[in-house]
Amino acid sequence: MPQKNKLRLGESITKDVIPAYCGYPHIPSRVTIDSMDSPIAHHNPDKHRLPWLLALPKFGIVLLMAALMALLWLLQQSEREEQRNILIKDVLWLEQNLRFHLEGNRDLLQQLAVDMAEPQERARLFRVRSTHLLKNSPEISQISWLDSENKPIIAVPSRNLSDSAANQKGPSPTEQAFEVAKKLGKPAYSQPFFNQSQQSIIELLIPIYNGAELGGMLLATYPLNDLLNSQVPWWFTEKYKVEIVDDNDTLFASKTNLEGLYADSYQIPFDPPGHGLRLKVSNYPNDQSILQRLLTLAILLLAGGVFWSLWLIRGLMQKSTRAEEALRSEHAFRAAMEDSLTVGMRARDLNGRIIYVNPAFCRMTGFSAEELVDRTPPMPYWAPEHLDDTEAMHRVVLAGQAPTEGFEITFMRKNGERFQALVYEAKLIDGNGQHTGWMASVLDITERKHAEELARQQQEQLQFTARLVTLGEMASTLAHELNQPLAAIASYNTGCLNLLASDQVNCQDLKPALEKLGAQAQRAGKIIRRVHDFVRKSEPKRAPCALGEVIDDCLGFVEPDARKRQIRIEAEIPALPLVPADRLMLEQVLLNLIRNGMDAMAESPLADRLLRITAMVENNEIRVTVADQGCGIAPEIRDKLYTAFFTTKQEGMGVGLSICRSIIEFHRGRLWTETLQNSPTGSGTAFIFTLPLESE
Repeated sequence: MPQKNKLRLGESITKDVIPAYCGYPHIPSRVTIDSMDSPIAHHNPDKHRLPWLLALPKFGIVLLMAALMALLWLLQQSEREEQRNILIKDVLWLEQNLRFHLEGNRDLLQQLAVDMAEPQERARLFRVRSTHLLKNSPEISQISWLDSENKPIIAVPSRNLSDSAANQKGPSPTEQAFEVAKKLGKPAYSQPFFNQSQQSIIELLIPIYNGAELGGMLLATYPLNDLLNSQVPWWFTEKYKVEIVDDNDTLFASKTNLEGLYADSYQIPFDPPGHGLRLKVSNYPNDQSILQRLLTLAILLLAGGVFWSLWLIRGLMQKSTRAEEALRSEHAFRAAMEDSLTVGMRARDLNGRIIYVNPAFCRMTGFSAEELVDRTPPMPYWAPEHLDDTEAMHRVVLAGQAPTEGFEITFMRKNGERFQALVYEAKLIDGNGQHTGWMASVLDITERKHAEELARQQQEQLQFTARLVTLGEMASTLAHELNQPLAAIASYNTGCLNLLASDQVNCQDLKPALEKLGAQAQRAGKIIRRVHDFVRKSEPKRAPCALGEVIDDCLGFVEPDARKRQIRIEAEIPALPLVPADRLMLEQVLLNLIRNGMDAMAESPLADRLLRITAMVENNEIRVTVADQGCGIAPEIRDKLYTAFFTTKQEGMGVGLSICRSIIEFHRGRLWTETLQNSPTGSGTAFIFTLPLESE
């Protein structure tokens, strides 16, 4: 016997199961088994390649480790480059900040020099403005007013900070800058120098003119260390060391919060004040480099174990990822579905406690989810006047006997407004297949109820109007028909009066005349009764009705008009059982169909003007046919025949057939049209409707 296949080492079993959600069917499980020892593998011509295929994952792991090392090196280089770019950006920001501040001070001093061109109250103006500028610019240590010979007049404050440069031979930096500002006629910075207190200083000289002549100079003294202390923010020195050096790397000022080695530096010209000064910013060494080396070593040591573990749990991770993605997708789908639903959803447990409501149900009732969840009967949206009926239906639902077609009930909104709701209840089944409660879908049908009632009233009004229109069209014929019995009554009455006036009166002679007079009066009364019943406006009322009598009354209506049009009417009406119907509505249907048939034969030859009415019992229903031998119905208008306000008559309203179909459907019957194939004219039409015999 052949040995059965068994699952062996190297085989893989994958089973993907996505749970059903929101009533969706389960996706069938998929099981895949790949076995080297299966019959398919034995018949595989490439089985000698399997060892190489099994070695590919190992080779891939080695490549992955090499790629990881290269990635770490690239990340380190990228980090260094990024730190370099950040350093350059910060240096540019610092240089721009210092330059803007020095230029702002220069502009203020120039304005002071312009204002001091006037000889009035120069000293007071200088003291006031200088004091204000020193308060707002702590990097300026002193502002002096010099005369045209470089002699000090007033200094604020009065202490001497920069008498001369230490060990200076030849003209001092202040004298050199004085001569430059005097020759150029614009502000000039001095070269940096160290004063006797070993403070590094630069000076700004601004000429004061009296008209076209030099009247003096304003001198602002900047200790470079004070400049850095006031303008370099604290957070900047937490990252960098800031220095002011010249082209010979002579250090004039520096600011930092830490001391030690620095990993990288960047220099930029410091202009103004110029004179070869440069801003040198150095960042602190990154302690993470040692950590990165340790991390690299740890990765190398743990890479084999990690990848081996990942290889074992690869399948589990894939399953978990797919499950999470499916769960997120289902959750997003469910949330979107809940937000877009206009149908209210309500979930209750087996005891009737509300455990869930969707936003549509909250909007429908006006209560929030917090107000409804965990509530037990009676619910706040139950109408007090219908409390007993609502509780009875609640017990029916919990007993599992809710109508499958749904039920209507009156609910109450939070503001007290009542509304009609159509509720469908279904069992709530959990993931284990256990019945845990009931889920209801709730539809607000208040507007639909109002629309249906309004449509019903409009349909009744339209039917009544159609009857009046039909009666108006038949008015002249009915007047002529009514005139005949009235004329006969008058004639018989005159004859009787003449006999009574003579002396030879005999009672036996009066009896036939009086009998004929009474018959004519009954005939006139019957015509008037038909008209009165036809135009009477009443509510639809279905009762046992003799269809033969209804057809006889309709023939009595149209008989005068038929004689006038020279149309023959044949009625084959056997004994029919009573049918539950509204007599007046059926009269309206028959009159419309008979008159349409008579109108269709207006152009037919006199010999072919025949209207046939038949009735028969078939399949527990009465089938009535009104057939004419008229012009027929064109194919292009057959689909529009029962559309409201569609008519082929010049003076028609287009509501007759639409009303006829509505009435027949109200009686749970059907109305349709057929073409007569054996008509003498070849184009006759038959209107057929059925009425069920069973009562409701």
